[in-house]
Amino acid sequence: MQIAIKPSKQANKKLALFNLGFRPFFLGACLFAIISIALWMLVYFSYMTIPFDNISQSQWHAHEMLYGYSMAVVAGFLLTAVKNWTGLPTVFGPPLMLLFLLWCVARLLFLFGSTFLPWVAATDLLFGLILIISLTHPIVNAKQWKQLAVISKVTLLWLGNIVFYLGCFGLLNNGMQYAINGAVLLFISLILMMGRRVIPFFIERGTETKVVLKQYQWLDLSILALFIALFINAMSLNHAVITTLLAWSLFVLNGYRLINWHTSGIWRVPLLWSLYVAAWLINLGFFFYGLPSQQGNFSILTLHLFTMGGIGLMTLSMMSRVALGHTGRDIKTPSPWIGWAFGMLIVSVLFRAIVPMFTTQFYQSWVLTASILWMVSFAIFASIYIPILLKPRTDGAFG
Repeated sequence: MQIAIKPSKQANKKLALFNLGFRPFFLGACLFAIISIALWMLVYFSYMTIPFDNISQSQWHAHEMLYGYSMAVVAGFLLTAVKNWTGLPTVFGPPLMLLFLLWCVARLLFLFGSTFLPWVAATDLLFGLILIISLTHPIVNAKQWKQLAVISKVTLLWLGNIVFYLGCFGLLNNGMQYAINGAVLLFISLILMMGRRVIPFFIERGTETKVVLKQYQWLDLSILALFIALFINAMSLNHAVITTLLAWSLFVLNGYRLINWHTSGIWRVPLLWSLYVAAWLINLGFFFYGLPSQQGNFSILTLHLFTMGGIGLMTLSMMSRVALGHTGRDIKTPSPWIGWAFGMLIVSVLFRAIVPMFTTQFYQSWVLTASILWMVSFAIFASIYIPILLKPRTDGAFG
């Protein structure tokens, strides 16, 4: 909807950063996406070292991109979505500031390695717990019990973070690896759930030609059942043959669903084709995850296909859309630069996850190229959206 109410000049001068959850967490996520990868490149190429006990540098990197960056996007998205679903307010003002501060402190202290690890764990886990309570409270008050399925995934991610820190303290063998692999699958699960709700909805209403996309309940239920089985196998048996059967079944069924969601009109709308391409990158991840050569484990290339491709592009696209829609701006006329940001992120995925599958001769060069493109992509997003996230809604309303 194009909102035509003219805001007052006084309203436009106010700082709106803590009016609604998406504002601080999208801002924090985009800046952290740049800073974290820049630091990781310094570590990766041995220009600096972060002192850790019982944890590798790569596990720190994986944790911060999953439980740091990705959780920030999820927090911002769900704090905003729950308000829309229930019609009840979620945290804003000082409580939202406190929640965001906990997330920031955990990210900052973890840069010092194991030095402040108890404080890192305390602030990070407290952030997750308060987030769960903040999301659950309005859902329960509105008696929208079906939305608790989303909360259950956020709760599982919080439990996964506990497992990670138990591993860091030497209290659980391989806790870090369980937490990282589990988080990848849980974020993919959350994307599949929310994507099923919003992607066809956005496509039907966002293309110039009116379309009605085909939906099948049996297909949705089959994908859900297969994914649950895949998650259980990955977290317990980790049987290579079972992984192959489940992952390739998901590739076929989810691919069929995505084909039903396709219409040529999406390729003229960056906020649509980016979502669609991200969904296909996740689906391609299922194919490579099922390859017998991986023996039931994530290869480093499949891991980045899921994370940089699926989670990275999907979150960047959703942040771009949500930030426009919930500040009263027209989602049909985003900055033309955002399409370049999406394109650079896709090329980044090609260099990090696809090109090395065929040649490893210049592997470190591919990694560096992918990282630079990732950072440029998020820098474009930041330059466009930080002013939007800081300023009040264009209609002068609160939010």
